[in-house]
Amino acid sequence: MSQRMSTHRVTVVAYDGVSPFHLSVPCMVFADDLPRLGAPRYALTVCAERIGKVETLSGFSLLIKHDLGALEDADTVIIPAWPNPQTLPSARLLAALQSAHKRGARMVGLCVGAFVLAEAGILDGRRASTHWVFAEDFAQRFSDVELDRAALYVEDGDILTSAGTAAAIDCCLHLLRRDHGAAVANRVARRMVVAPHRSGGQAQYIEQPLPEAFSGGRFEKSLQWALENLHEPLGLDDLAGRAAMSRRNFSRRFLKARGSTVSQWVLTQRLAMVQRLLETTDQRIEAVSDAAGFGSPVTMRQRFVEAFSISPLAYRRQFRAGGPGRGSAPARADQK
Repeated sequence: MSQRMSTHRVTVVAYDGVSPFHLSVPCMVFADDLPRLGAPRYALTVCAERIGKVETLSGFSLLIKHDLGALEDADTVIIPAWPNPQTLPSARLLAALQSAHKRGARMVGLCVGAFVLAEAGILDGRRASTHWVFAEDFAQRFSDVELDRAALYVEDGDILTSAGTAAAIDCCLHLLRRDHGAAVANRVARRMVVAPHRSGGQAQYIEQPLPEAFSGGRFEKSLQWALENLHEPLGLDDLAGRAAMSRRNFSRRFLKARGSTVSQWVLTQRLAMVQRLLETTDQRIEAVSDAAGFGSPVTMRQRFVEAFSISPLAYRRQFRAGGPGRGSAPARADQK
């Protein structure tokens, strides 16, 4: 197989008023140094309607060397956040996107980029997400699209859309995970210093990156011990005792350091372990439940469904199936 055929081509569309952050996210996730992290290299291209300068939202310009012809052989097409939902994309851009989708390219709309895909008719009859601020406008304009207002991002077959700003990272990491597995996505997440947990009730298909090894005093070592003993009963008294601190002082320091309560943090780590075991082992559900410290498969299943809107067995089947574009369940967001 030739190098051209074996290399997945990711093409990101730039335009005047593009957000440098949203443009940079896919460039970081699908970076050239992925082979160092154990993944094949992507062929990443940034294009625009015309070769030349593109003015960014932040006041500086970018020199783009490829026009929309780059979409003709793209495997994944990414539309960063569109600058204004009321500004209609050009007929030329819409036609290029329609052609790419018809050819079988995976289509991604980050944040308000979902509006562009919707204008192209690509989201008709599909489920989608967008920034919550513009959700009402989206729902009124695109009645043929099933909008999930609470989703961090939504995958519906070969189309993915995401909510606001930081959700672009989650969405792109999800694509990477689909293509090359959880281990590679975790390494990239750590390289980007992505927080292991975002507050609120969202459920994410991006595996919670394992915290780097704790170091330092008794407080940090108590957390490291907890991570290594998730199968044990873990409560505030257990961790505070190991840190030689009172419950009150430990809780106060924990909230400041981790941004959540002890019980919330422990649950997050246990769910992350369940995800890894479901994806990477053939252990029975009972064994997974015991290893993650849930006490019973029933409890584990309840917590897992609450967090990810899918059962452990269905999750395992979906990710074992592999391949881009599989599955259609969303990751939930707190809309903050």
